[in-house]
Amino acid sequence: MDAELAEAIPRLSRASVLVIGDAMLDRYVYGSVARISPEAPVPVLEVYRELALPGGAGNLVRNLTALGAAVAFVSVVGDDQSGSDLTGLIGGQPNVEPWLLVQGGRCTTVKTRFIAGGQQLLRTDQEVTGAVHLKLAERMLRIAGDALAATSVTVLSDYGKGLLAGDVPARIIEAARAAGRPIVVDPSGPDYDRYAGADLAVPTLRELAAVTGMDVSSDKRIAAAAAWLRTAHGFGAVVVNRGAEGLSLVSADTVLHVPPAMSEVFDLSGSGDTVISALAASIAIGLKLPVAVRLANLAMGVAAGQPGMAVAQGTDLIAMLTPQGRALRKIVAHEVAVEQVDRWRRMGLRTALITTTPDRYNRARLDTARAACDRLVLGVEAAPEDADMDHAKRTLAEAAALTSVDLICLIAEGSQTETLRQLRPDLLIDPAPAATMAEIVRGWGGEVLAG
Repeated sequence: MDAELAEAIPRLSRASVLVIGDAMLDRYVYGSVARISPEAPVPVLEVYRELALPGGAGNLVRNLTALGAAVAFVSVVGDDQSGSDLTGLIGGQPNVEPWLLVQGGRCTTVKTRFIAGGQQLLRTDQEVTGAVHLKLAERMLRIAGDALAATSVTVLSDYGKGLLAGDVPARIIEAARAAGRPIVVDPSGPDYDRYAGADLAVPTLRELAAVTGMDVSSDKRIAAAAAWLRTAHGFGAVVVNRGAEGLSLVSADTVLHVPPAMSEVFDLSGSGDTVISALAASIAIGLKLPVAVRLANLAMGVAAGQPGMAVAQGTDLIAMLTPQGRALRKIVAHEVAVEQVDRWRRMGLRTALITTTPDRYNRARLDTARAACDRLVLGVEAAPEDADMDHAKRTLAEAAALTSVDLICLIAEGSQTETLRQLRPDLLIDPAPAATMAEIVRGWGGEVLAG
């Protein structure tokens, strides 16, 4: 275990952070597609679940509260139902002091994603990107000025939706410097002069290339581009979010490239907010930037290893520091397994499913099964209520630690057939496969191996 990170993680709950940025409402509509519409050549999505989450800067707030930090959140919403829904979602989180101002006649930014089989079919956006009303901006700046004094660090989360338009970022940065508060910027657009003087800027690799016009194809070139950006705009430091390639830190006296903490990227959606939240909380409790970057990289590994807009909690970060903890993250509910297997399928990887009970898996059998595929899913029937739960947990943990096992899917009693239909593995491995299950697998072109 990394002792320095392990000691720092529990202290993140002492952080207090001011977030100023564009709030959005993210809606997710999940369903399945089994037919084409008779009205037009488009798929028919049969909806089975809908989910609404705070998006944009609101997702940054979600990530901060997941770490236990206290957050003051300043933003603007429209006078519509979506604005009301978003206000309720933000205010319902623990340790959040929301300052969501309402602008009459403005629509709240809403992004709606329609998803089937773990893949987006369509996204619709409702938004206004013009600057907020001048009087509302002045009121927002007054509130932000007061909140600066009550928090340890300020984050500008700019999604280009109008809250941080014009000279608003410069005025906030000036106020933060006057109050002696560090300021972190998640920038948007090509004009980084608007954020001049910030203590930390966190562009993505693509943004770094676009704003500098420099080659960023290697560690050395990324460091050179980040150094130019830091000097040109007076930033204290620059952290480049390289996504699946990790993070890079460039400051006056440090160049640090941190490799990715995740063994496999599942979903990078929202992971930028995860990185910035961990950086801000780390700075708020006084961690040095190299430690903060390593911790943020760890948090990104947690979030990117899960589907959807996942967040990283302190317990997740601690678990990632140990081999045992990383192994236990392989154990997932069947809904998560379905999304993961679908993602592997889209990557062209051959997936096999082998089913067993918690105390009957055989290591040699699993090694043989893994040799026949690219990814092996161990389907484990959940232990009955009268079982020795400690023993069941131990055996699951032992199975998760095996390198031959890529994922462990927990299957409710009596639902093996339904789980099989949803996972759709390329290969079913069973010593004595039931005729019904073999027929199901062969129905989509899969194979059955008695093993």
